[in-house]
Amino acid sequence: MKVTAGILEENGRVLIARRRPGRHMAGKWEFPGGKIEPGETPEESLARELSEELDVRARVGSFLCRAFFNGDGVSLELLVYRVDGFDGEPVLREHEEIRWVLPRELLSYDLADSDRRVVEKLYG
Repeated sequence: MKVTAGILEENGRVLIARRRPGRHMAGKWEFPGGKIEPGETPEESLARELSEELDVRARVGSFLCRAFFNGDGVSLELLVYRVDGFDGEPVLREHEEIRWVLPRELLSYDLADSDRRVVEKLYG
């Protein structure tokens, strides 16, 4: 399965979101995004997912990296894009909580495995 994630940055901080209870990987932190639907480009998918999840209109920028995850009965390829900007204030629609955190703080959160790999690639 192919999924997207967006790196939203504001004032030197990065947006992460915590998955709701009762969902796969409940309580884990992740970069917002989701499944690519048939007929969508990854960029279109990410813009749609950010609208659905956070109620923002995102300007999807450059491709940053990819990460793979196999486990818990799931096999996925995560395509990560920079978000060059967005209109609106992020609101909780799909997640339990969102936070703006400094890049150096990201690994102190209980991230989903694929997102942890992204942090290691992007922020070392």
